[in-house]
Amino acid sequence: MVTAGLRAAEFGYLDERAQVYLDHAGAGLPPRSLVRAHAGRVAQECFGNPHSQNPTSGRSGALLAEARSAVLRHFGADSAEYAAVFTANATGALRLVGEAYPFSSGGRLVLPMDNHNSVNGLREYARASGTAVEYVPLGPDLRVSPERMVRALCPVRPGTGLLAFPAQSNFSGVRHPLEWVEEARQRGYDTLLDAAAFVPANRLDLSRVRPDFIAVSWYKVFGYPTGIGCLVARRTALARLRRPWFAGGTIRIASARAGWHEMADGEAAFEDGTVNFLSVPDVTAGLRWIDAIGMDAVHTHVSTLTGRLLAGLGALRHSDGSALVRLYGPASCDRRGGTVALNLLDVRGRVVDERVVARDGGRQGISLRTGCFCNPGAVEAAFSLDVPLLRSLARRHARTIEEYLDGLGLASAGAVRVSVGIASNAADVDAFLAFVEETYRDREPDVEGLAPRDGC
Repeated sequence: MVTAGLRAAEFGYLDERAQVYLDHAGAGLPPRSLVRAHAGRVAQECFGNPHSQNPTSGRSGALLAEARSAVLRHFGADSAEYAAVFTANATGALRLVGEAYPFSSGGRLVLPMDNHNSVNGLREYARASGTAVEYVPLGPDLRVSPERMVRALCPVRPGTGLLAFPAQSNFSGVRHPLEWVEEARQRGYDTLLDAAAFVPANRLDLSRVRPDFIAVSWYKVFGYPTGIGCLVARRTALARLRRPWFAGGTIRIASARAGWHEMADGEAAFEDGTVNFLSVPDVTAGLRWIDAIGMDAVHTHVSTLTGRLLAGLGALRHSDGSALVRLYGPASCDRRGGTVALNLLDVRGRVVDERVVARDGGRQGISLRTGCFCNPGAVEAAFSLDVPLLRSLARRHARTIEEYLDGLGLASAGAVRVSVGIASNAADVDAFLAFVEETYRDREPDVEGLAPRDGC
């Protein structure tokens, strides 16, 4: 269970340093026990490059195999059906699919407008191969209507279409229907599920939902280690990928003079160079740690805190009764996660520059995220940006974010994102609500001395 004792034991550094951490969508926090276990393992044992043939290499190889099994077990995946490929992060996993998927003329790539740029980037591989790219628009609640998704998934010849979507939005917290996976398959599409924002607080059971590819970043699940992600892929889908290059560890044999190479089998063909063999065992330890707490308990904990946050935000008003908060996405916990996007409104009803909120929150030890969170489609839908206007700005080649905002007539470069996780508690939520009320209620914010914008 997620208890006050867990917070004190594993994340006590928050209260010891008076920190309010509300950026779990950006990164989870490392439990002290995982960090100590890593230090003890590395300091007491000897590990070698798993590509070698010696005792230390064998030890690393065994722990690598154990980590693959732990990942598949955590997701309820049959090792005969799925493989776990370790990457640097979820972005690395997505790139593996994008560069190697058999995009071709006559094919289709379908993307909901709500996607991280690491998924949006797939369109460049698709377009280079003549594949048609279709974005599915979002409704006022930042969800995709079932009818629009069905229309977008027009039938294709199997293996020529790809649907890529987030299980949970990194902008609004909206959870998109996992049923899209089967609907897409029935129409001939492969599916790529961006699960990076979903799996930290939700159970993903691959014995029931069977995407072809799943991208994950482990530091978002249990905070440590950074620099390790995963592509979990159906073995049949993995076998259809054709990598445009090879590297150390990805081939069985290669000739420089004869100009040929033979790729390795399975996971090894996709793990470029040497995997982070000193940290991959921490994935096994992290999964063991979170499984002991219980993913259902984590889900309940995060949902409860999200409900408290949403209720508190909805109650914030200026003294004249006008709203202090503009929320983007669902106002309830129905089919949404612990990520909440918003803007604050000053006493005149104007949007408070997100940099002001980041600066003022930082002065009080509150960690937030501001901007567009690498999700331009969700931002454009949330701000109701006009497509012809966006295209005109592209033609004018706005070179700075300030030029871009001026062209759009926006007061802010994006939203404020508040996200809770396993390390959060009610006091964190209440501290943010109190900060907003005390700092902005009936006031015009101080905009002096703001740092330049750094874009999205």
